[in-house]
Parts: sequence; C-alpha cells; structure tokens
Amino acid sequence: MKIIDRYLAHAVIVGALATMAVLLPLIAFFLVADEMDAVKEQGYRLTDALIFVSLSLPRFAYQLFPIATLIGALMGLGALASRSELVAMRAAGVSIGRIVGAAMLGGLVLAVLAVAVGEGLAPIAEREGVRLRAEAMSGQVTMATPYGFWARDRDTFVNIREILPGADLRDVSIYQLDDERRLTVATHADWARFVDGAWILEDVARSRIFDDRVEAEHLPREDWTSRINPGLLEVVVVQPHMLPIWGLHRYIQYMQANDQDARSYEVAFWAKVVQPFLILAMIFVAIPLLLGSTRTSGTGTRIFLGILVGVVFYLISRTFSYLALLYGLSPVVAAFTPPLLFLAAALWVLRRVG
Repeated sequence: MKIIDRYLAHAVIVGALATMAVLLPLIAFFLVADEMDAVKEQGYRLTDALIFVSLSLPRFAYQLFPIATLIGALMGLGALASRSELVAMRAAGVSIGRIVGAAMLGGLVLAVLAVAVGEGLAPIAEREGVRLRAEAMSGQVTMATPYGFWARDRDTFVNIREILPGADLRDVSIYQLDDERRLTVATHADWARFVDGAWILEDVARSRIFDDRVEAEHLPREDWTSRINPGLLEVVVVQPHMLPIWGLHRYIQYMQANDQDARSYEVAFWAKVVQPFLILAMIFVAIPLLLGSTRTSGTGTRIFLGILVGVVFYLISRTFSYLALLYGLSPVVAAFTPPLLFLAAALWVLRRVG
C-alpha cells in the first residue's frame, strides 16, 4: 500500500508543478506587457522591467499554489483515471479514503514548498524588486537600514526614521552639502506630509553651519521641495504581501499599540495562515470531481473544471476579504470561511460518489 500511496502522491506533485510551470510564464508575459508603459521613463529600461518581473514571480507562485494544486491534482490523478488505474485500485480494495489520504500526502509536500516560497523567498525578492524599480525610475539611490530609510536627492541626503501608511513621514533629517561635500545645513522635522504634489514639514529645527559659527532657527511649518515622492517611498512602506507571517504579526502588534488601523494586515496574516490548509483543501475538492467522471472527462474538461472552481473560489475569498476590510467582519472568519465552504461541498459530493 505504501507504493500506491507514493504513486498517487507523486502524480499530484508532478501535476501541480507542471501546472505551475505553465502558469508562471503566462503571468510573467502579462506582467512584462504591463511594465512596457513604464519603460523609457527616466532610466527604466527593458532589462530593469525583466528583473522586476522575475523578482515578483515568487509571490505570484505562492498565490497560485492552491489553484495549481487543484488543476495539478485533476491532471495527475485524471491521467490515472483515464488509464483506468483508479478503477483498478478501487477494484483491488483501495478505498476512496485511502486515495484521498495518498493525494493529501502529495498536497502536504506542496504545502511545505509553498510556505518556503511564500514566507522565505517571496518577501525578500519582491522588496528587492520594488527597490530596484524605484531607483531605476527615479534615478535616486536608496537604502533601508536599521537606522531608517536613506535617500540621496542631488546634494542632499535624507534620513527618514518612520514611514507611516499614506506616506506620512515622522522623524525626518535633511542634510545639505556644498560642492566640496561639507555639511552646510542640517534640518530636522518631526512630521512631513505630501500634500498637492509637495512636502510640508512640521515642527522644523534647522542649523546653518558656517566656518566660524552655527545659526539655529525653529519653524512651525515649511514647504520642502524634493524629488523624493510617495512612489519612491513604496520601497520601504510596509505592504502586507511583502511581509512574512512573523513580520505581519509583529507589525500588527506595533500598529495596534499605536492605535492605527491594522485590518488589512490582519486579513493578510490570516490569509497566510490558511494558505497551507487551502492547498490540502483543493486536493480534497479535486477528488470528487474526478470520481464523478473517471474516464469520461478529457484533459481539456479537467483543466476547465479546475480553472472554473479556482475562479469561483477566488471571487468568494476576495468578497470575504472586502467584507473584513469594509464592514468589520472578523479576519479569521474571512480567511477560513471560503475553504470550509468548499470542503463542505466536496465532502457532500464525495459521500454521494462513494
């Protein structure tokens, strides 16, 4: 029986990986086409677009894993069904529960792989891709350090200790150098806000440095002209999909401690929690679709069924996410309800088939 288990698990894994190998190039093609509008803007070249898209693919792979698993299970196990191998297994006494369990074993391997990609590779790769894209389009060198975000704007160096949602800045230091690279003006602002295409500094302390003296002044408010814009700051603004699950947990605690709205991060957190279980759920959904038709369905029909179920699931899950963001639905309920609904439907069909 262990041989049969490995055989069925292998069929699921190979089918899912083959599906991913087809879907990712398609996603990459559309992403590159979407980036074409930005090519030639400033110093953004085709090679930069290709690098950005390549670094974005791990996140899309992570998001596609449930759908790829569903289609892969339909393809891999469907190939066995078309050759009457599943019928032979059932005739030999292999129960439906055993087939489901073996397929789940393959799903478990895929879930571990998905977590490795989504929590390890994808956040690092996408943050680097966004940084390289922003630098290429703005012509500015940026750096995120433990001591804040640094950017160079001509002869001015800017240090931002905290970037808040909406591109509001806190604890901003601006250092202006002369042609001989000597510090001439040091400015510190408690807050900075981007309003009508320009920055407004609040609670400003400035020191002008001369050879023989330093002059200090304090201003409650001042305009600040800079090429740094909210688009460039997206490099370090904490986006939910760019954080691993432990990073989301820490950031949620930080936002709650500062009385900020963390719902979008909570929704992203619980979506990541449910992702491995969702992959297993998709395999469970695939089994009754197969057993209901065995040899009568061709490859095209199986792919169509997989895409149809995947699209329906995506629409339902997005609906629950919006309910959580807009109407206060619990993020836990929003994350777990769609897979539980599909599992219930699959179990009902499986009992009828069995």
